Amino acid sequence: MNKSELVAAVAEKAGIASKDADAAVGAVFETIQATLANGNDVRLIGFGTFGVSHRAASKGRNPSTGVEVDVAARNVAKFTAGKGLKDAVNSK
Repeated sequence: MNKSELVAAVAEKAGIASKDADAAVGAVFETIQATLANGNDVRLIGFGTFGVSHRAASKGRNPSTGVEVDVAARNVAKFTAGKGLKDAVNSK
């Protein structure tokens, strides 16, 4: 499912116009992104938790040449599924 399909499904399920659903879905994504950018977590009980994890600098290897390269430290977004989501996925 891509974003436009998600917007259509939300519009149908909520009984609202696609334009309003698009604004709502966009606002949710923007809010999650801004919260993660500030280093905070987004906890949705029963669904899961969006968080930020730090990856330390490391050494990597170019697979085609074998040359060792430095991989910079960075923050990455992560998602941990909650019990409700896990149960829903495993029930079908």
